[in-house]
Amino acid sequence: MEKRLLTIQDVSCFGQCSVTVALPVISACGIETVILPSAVLSTHTGGFRNYTFRDLTSDMPGIEKSWEKEGLFFDAFYTGYVCADQIDPILSILAHRAAPGAIRIVDPVMADNGKLYPGFTADFPQKMKRLCTGADYLLPNLTEAAFLLGKEPKLENYSREEIETMIAELHAMGVKNVILTGVSFTPSELGVAVSDGRSVRYDFNAKIDRSSHGTGDVYASVFCGALMRGFSAFDAAALAADIVCAAINATPPEHWYGVCFEKVIPELVERLETGCRTR
Repeated sequence: MEKRLLTIQDVSCFGQCSVTVALPVISACGIETVILPSAVLSTHTGGFRNYTFRDLTSDMPGIEKSWEKEGLFFDAFYTGYVCADQIDPILSILAHRAAPGAIRIVDPVMADNGKLYPGFTADFPQKMKRLCTGADYLLPNLTEAAFLLGKEPKLENYSREEIETMIAELHAMGVKNVILTGVSFTPSELGVAVSDGRSVRYDFNAKIDRSSHGTGDVYASVFCGALMRGFSAFDAAALAADIVCAAINATPPEHWYGVCFEKVIPELVERLETGCRTR
């Protein structure tokens, strides 16, 4: 039977992020992708000043009830950018619309570079923590991991010991697998730490000296698609990093609001088909 994934995150009408990344990328991986928008924005919040924002929390219970009446279930859930009041409605959907053996993939989108994104209050990380508890796969960046753990985030110079301590503390929240992004031990590399609670493995790419919006969404979407295609968490994480790097390199400098992930979808599909999982 074909697998079906539900992604719960915002729709930013302009700016390549969130649902406008997840839907095409995961679909390209051959996975039926269903969306539940958490909000609708005219643009994303990174670098745009005049964006509109519409919270869709009130629609969620009715959508869940509709799915219940239709007998719809999902093999996987992937949550991204969500609002504070949506944690309980989302947890209800995860509990009641899960097919047997369904997995929960949580990207706790809320912060980067040492600070929360616009619109999130200081208490939001503790609300997000409720959604992360019990996740099968948690994909925070270093700033998000620190906030989830009630720590003050550092901008750089995390030691291996600090990274693995954070990972252990995330597992202690009830997370089965941790995929911690933004890890770096040398100035020339940037990568990810992948842990199943027993061991930690690292994957690094050459660091690209450029800041790009939406790369976390491309990363998480490729990870979800590859994981559902049967890749291990480590191989899915490594493939996702490669595709993000390729997308950044395919994006011209004037294209500042996102990355041209569309240009590298053929590479993603080829690597999924050939099983080329790591470099």
